[in-house]
Amino acid sequence: MTSQTTETNVDGGQVRVSTLELFFDLVFVFTITQLTHVFTHHPGWEALAQVVVLFGVIWWMYSGYVWLTNEVAPSSSQRRTLLLIGMFGFFVLALAIPDAFHGTGLAFGLGYVLVNTVHTALFWVSGGTSASQAIKRLAPLNALAAGLVLAGGFVHGWWQYLCWASALAVQILSPYLVDTRDFVVRASHFCERNGLVIIVAIGESVVAIGLGLAGEKLTVPLTATVALGLCLVYVLWWAYFGIDDERGEHALAAVPARERSRPALLAYGYALYPLLIGITVAAAGINMTIAHGNERASIAAASALSGGVALYFFGQFCFRLALGLPRPWSRLLAAAAVAVTIPIGVVWVAWAQLAVLVAVGYAAVIIDDLVTLRSGQHSRYV
Repeated sequence: MTSQTTETNVDGGQVRVSTLELFFDLVFVFTITQLTHVFTHHPGWEALAQVVVLFGVIWWMYSGYVWLTNEVAPSSSQRRTLLLIGMFGFFVLALAIPDAFHGTGLAFGLGYVLVNTVHTALFWVSGGTSASQAIKRLAPLNALAAGLVLAGGFVHGWWQYLCWASALAVQILSPYLVDTRDFVVRASHFCERNGLVIIVAIGESVVAIGLGLAGEKLTVPLTATVALGLCLVYVLWWAYFGIDDERGEHALAAVPARERSRPALLAYGYALYPLLIGITVAAAGINMTIAHGNERASIAAASALSGGVALYFFGQFCFRLALGLPRPWSRLLAAAAVAVTIPIGVVWVAWAQLAVLVAVGYAAVIIDDLVTLRSGQHSRYV
């Protein structure tokens, strides 16, 4: 034990998540809030494309910091200082998000270069021998992606989309272009940290409920709509943390250490990307509908609400598929079922869509839990 907040293995990797990492994750909450803001204020396909691209490049590096702290425990003043500099870079990214395509793109690019540089430097200097070798192979591709993000800050319109989408493409392809098996994945810390990222993102849905009520008189119908909104947030939490969180850790730990980086990338990198975008879009849907429950929802608001939950379930489908967990198809069916609720808010009222969405989502999760129990499996919650 190197301090009261950082528990490490004898080889320097972390066993449990440190409080500094929890502090670091507060920036991620702000990032989700800003992305929700982008969609809420200009709902539509263009805003969705911006959210997908911006979150994509941010998530790749944020996930990279999960890999970093899995290997490099913040057990010295030098490491903690560098992590705080990286945290500052992410904060600059978050601040630049709302107008990144209309004036703050350069600030976004500079913040991204800082985040990328700190990540590579810490891995290179403080990582174990194998991790240092791995980051040397990956660093040129990360630098190329950062350069494309920075270049996007100097241009506008389709050129900016092209630069940032290209950066995202480089990030997605990079693990297939270099050997990543030298990265050591310690399952207990790695899965716990990613779980905390999900929970802080889900917390943004609660924030969205509060923001949607700003200036509204708290009536009985509105209170009932708020209760439905919180039930939906609970469904999102239960769907992942009821069983999949624990089963995912066990499945990853069962993979031989040398082969663990690929399933870790697929499950906690690629699969969590649509899952977290789903949370962001659903939070925007909640924000746009919570105070107008007795009115018809706009197509954008209704699609964001149910479509976001559908995307969340699709992310879980990918997560289960990547780790070989039972019944990934059940989450795919759940995604299709909740997507069907979109017309309810458009042709009737928003609260009815929310109520049916909660019922359908909850039923899908409960049925899957019952099948799990009958198969003899269990978790700390089920």
